[in-house]
Amino acid sequence: MAQESKTKISFSGKVKEELRKKDFTAYEKAINMGNVGSRDFKMRSYVRECFLNSGSITDPKKDYHLEFVCDGADDADRISDGLCTFSLEPRIMERNGHLVVYLKDASQISDVLNLMGAVDGLMEFENVRILKEVSEKVNRRVNCETANLQRTVSAGIRQVADIELIDRELGLQKIDPGLREIALKRLEDPNASLSELAERLSEPIGKSGANHRMRKLARIADGIRKKTVEGV
Repeated sequence: MAQESKTKISFSGKVKEELRKKDFTAYEKAINMGNVGSRDFKMRSYVRECFLNSGSITDPKKDYHLEFVCDGADDADRISDGLCTFSLEPRIMERNGHLVVYLKDASQISDVLNLMGAVDGLMEFENVRILKEVSEKVNRRVNCETANLQRTVSAGIRQVADIELIDRELGLQKIDPGLREIALKRLEDPNASLSELAERLSEPIGKSGANHRMRKLARIADGIRKKTVEGV
C-alpha cells in the first residue's frame, strides 16, 4: 500500500498556522493589553494581517530574515511606517519587480513575532537563537585557543631549531648561563609556552623576560647562519 507523503512544514508556515488559529483580540486580552491604545492595537493587527497575506520568515537555524512582499510603494511605506511605530528599523529593497520590506536583526524579528502574537513561534525562534549564540561563542573560543596553540607550537619549533644550531656550531656551554638554562628547558619541552618555561627556571622570571632571552638566542642563531656570531 502506498504511503502518504508528508511535507515538512516550514518555520514560516508554522508561524502563520499559529496566527490563523488564534483570535488576536482574545490574545491581547489574555496578556493584559487592555491599556493599549486603539491605534496601537490596529497597527499590531495590520502587521499581523500583512504577514499572513504576504510575509515570510526564514528558519532561524539558517538565517535571520523576515520580510513582507508589497504591492507597491504605498503598501511598502505603510508597512515600514507601521513597524517603525514599534521602534523597529525595517529596510526596503526591490526584488523581481516588487518592493520588499524586511528585517535581519534577530532581536527585532523577535519583537515582530511578539507584537503579532506568535508566542509559540517566538519561543522556538528564541531557543534557536540562544543555542546559536552559545555555539558561536564556543566556536570563537575554540578557534582562539587553537590559534594560540598553533602559534606556541610554531614558535617552539623555530626556537628548538635555533638552539640546536647554536649547540651544534658553537656549543651551549659558551653562551650566557641564563640563555643556556632557558635553551635547555626549551629542548626538554618544545611545546611549552613562554610563561611555562619562565616558571621552570631556577630563578623564575616573567613571560617578557623569557621572550627577551629567546630573542637573544634567535639573534645568535641568525649570526651563525650569517657567519657573524653576535651576542656570545
